[in-house]
Amino acid sequence: MQRWSICSHLQQYSSPNIIHYHDLDTNIQVKNVSRLCHAKPIVTVNGMFPGPTVYTREGDQLLVNICKATCNFLRRHGLKQYRNGWADGPAYITQCPIQTGNSYTYNITVSGQRGTLWWHAHILWLRATVYGAIVIMPKEGTPFPFPQPYSEANIVLGEWWQADVETIVKTANKLGLPPQSSDAHTINGKPGPLFPCSEKHTFAMEVESGKAYLLRIVNAALNDELFFAIASHSMTVVEIDAVYTKPFTTQALLIAPGQTTSILVKADQSPSRYFMAASPFMDAPIPVDNKTVTAILQYKGVPNTVLPTLPQLPAPNDTKFALNYNSKLRSLDSPQFPANVPLKVDRHLFYTIGLGQNLCPTCLNGTQLAASLNNITFVMPKLGLLQAHYFNIAGVFRTDFPDNPSTPFNYTGAPLTANLGTTLGTRLSKLAFNSTVELVLQDTNLLSVESHPFHLHGFNFFVVGSGIGNFDPKKDPAKFNLVDPPERNTVGVPTGGWTAIRFRADNPGVWFMHCHLELHTMWGLKMAFVVENGKLPEESILSPPKDLPPC
Repeated sequence: MQRWSICSHLQQYSSPNIIHYHDLDTNIQVKNVSRLCHAKPIVTVNGMFPGPTVYTREGDQLLVNICKATCNFLRRHGLKQYRNGWADGPAYITQCPIQTGNSYTYNITVSGQRGTLWWHAHILWLRATVYGAIVIMPKEGTPFPFPQPYSEANIVLGEWWQADVETIVKTANKLGLPPQSSDAHTINGKPGPLFPCSEKHTFAMEVESGKAYLLRIVNAALNDELFFAIASHSMTVVEIDAVYTKPFTTQALLIAPGQTTSILVKADQSPSRYFMAASPFMDAPIPVDNKTVTAILQYKGVPNTVLPTLPQLPAPNDTKFALNYNSKLRSLDSPQFPANVPLKVDRHLFYTIGLGQNLCPTCLNGTQLAASLNNITFVMPKLGLLQAHYFNIAGVFRTDFPDNPSTPFNYTGAPLTANLGTTLGTRLSKLAFNSTVELVLQDTNLLSVESHPFHLHGFNFFVVGSGIGNFDPKKDPAKFNLVDPPERNTVGVPTGGWTAIRFRADNPGVWFMHCHLELHTMWGLKMAFVVENGKLPEESILSPPKDLPPC
């Protein structure tokens, strides 16, 4: 057995089928970090912001030991954990928090995945600073299905608040209002030279003329979809959410919170310095941090005195670009990496996404903003849902989450500003093992339409269709892509529109589904599926580990 510590700053790719031991012992800590002319304490892993990259290889086993924790736990976003929800990580869904000073080991097998994912804290807004990339290399001797890059780099996009994030959120919740937008976006934790006091807080990547580079891009921002581009350079998209795609070239890309995108970039321009830049996409009347973060692509031998040029990013409300870009995403669907799209559907689900207002006598206006699926605002339990399910503990949740909204209406018509109360509850939807599911997520104009990136734990899914306006169950399915739709774990539901996904419920356990805008998750835009055990032992939930955190 070979052990490998996440505490190491120099990471190397693994040899096949070994156990990687990621030791987080006493390294989740508070550290003072300076950005935008101001220092503040933040929670970090190993004192690093962002945290260290986890490198592994398809087929490896990861033992992630969190000792003497100070921030509850981490989630490996997008890593499938078959029968093993105990290693999934979200608070009160698959486990109770790791209490301060205690330990827990996540036992993860990396199976059937290769590409770029990421890890982050999964409680409150702690992931504002606790996050990092995961790089899964193909099995030893298996090449990429695209030209081998000369080198690669991670581009992790994030957000930065000058004030303490926890204080900002608590204040907003007391008022019943949204928290203030972030003060900057970041690339690898750095806002770049367009912000004050940030010349030294700029990520730079050196390249050699004629060489090709693989950039692994993660959107770890809490609330903003982001455009990304590199001045004068085209990009070839080759992978999303650790699934290979049919390559296509673009001048800019769109990436929602929770998503990853890997691109090939060739250093084929005149040797100089070029800005890599990201800025928000928002095509609804919702305030965002509308600032541009920059990093530098620097050709070898070019002095730092050369001023970089900026790329042409899409306008903040460029809906046409967003829809066109997403329409180009296709699964590779090769013999080696097939797109196994469910063609027969056992269960049809239709969930409306809505904002709302509930009574709150202590709040500023007597109401508190809320969010819901099928008008149900999810209430977090006090016991992990997976524990309650596995041990048959009654009274923790109900399994009557409706397959359809109770009252159909013109979902994307004129804004609805009356009767905005939602139903509160810890209600889950039960799925038979190995059943095939089609879920249509429909945005609504309750208060306002808005784009929503939805993430499903425990599964990848196929994005078989999308459109603007109300989903038409008679006409729209005829336009579904059932051949090579993009396969991913997080999908954006377009503003005032709908998205249809399909997946096979072959992973028993309790699996969270939520909007990956932290603001909306906090307001209750979430639910969970209970996938029943199959008939065989190997189709059933694994026994819980002995060190599972107590509640």
